[in-house]
Amino acid sequence: MEGGGGARYNPRTVEEVFRDFKGRRAGILRALTTDVKEFFQQCNPEKDNLCLYGFPNEVWEVNLPAEEVPPELPEPALGINFARDGMQEKEWISLVAVHSDAWLLSVSFYFGSRFGFDKADRKRLFNMINEVPTVFEVVTGSAKKQTEEQPSSVNKNSNRSKSNSKVVVNVFFDLEMQRDVDVKSSRTIEVDEEEEGVEEEEEDEEEHGETLCGACGDNYASDFWICCDMCEKWFHGKCVKITPARAEHIKQYKCPSCSNKRARP
Repeated sequence: MEGGGGARYNPRTVEEVFRDFKGRRAGILRALTTDVKEFFQQCNPEKDNLCLYGFPNEVWEVNLPAEEVPPELPEPALGINFARDGMQEKEWISLVAVHSDAWLLSVSFYFGSRFGFDKADRKRLFNMINEVPTVFEVVTGSAKKQTEEQPSSVNKNSNRSKSNSKVVVNVFFDLEMQRDVDVKSSRTIEVDEEEEGVEEEEEDEEEHGETLCGACGDNYASDFWICCDMCEKWFHGKCVKITPARAEHIKQYKCPSCSNKRARP
């Protein structure tokens, strides 16, 4: 999807791919820094799955993913808007930055594979990209800190660079591991409930047997449910696009219907 990037083109050399990378990176950085208020507003959780795109001409865009399968280029992280109100703004921006870094690399190496870059060209491309601070480092301020703390010794500089790289990787995996922990915790709860016996399951079915999903109208099921704190209706998690992991971060849940009931100016 290249709707906001002007004319389509295919970079064929290492230098052209790196220029494409820098343009897309600049657009994403603008969305997550100088244009962050506008970016935040466009990522409305009530909308469908949205992606953050960066284009070679340093333009950014929040839009739906490409419909064709497979897409013309690798697609960014899907549904970034769903987590917007379930996390602190800085944490959400940092998470979008991490996934944007992954997308920028995937696009660059897609071009490298498509146009037959050999081992030496791929290494040169990666080294050029690696000399530029990641989006995550810029957004969190660690890139500026690295510059200020840059040691004079070449050996110390090398060690510091490796340490900073580990920090970025660790943060990325910490976020992913936290998601896994949330999912595993919900699964563990389900397993524990099953082991408590058939009697509790029968009581649960009798208690919720008359409960209907406020979205699809189906009866209570054993999968994940969530209750609206406003209208007190119950919904299947799948029907309102809420996962157990995301529910852990929601202090007060409003169903789509209650969210749309806003006071008119």
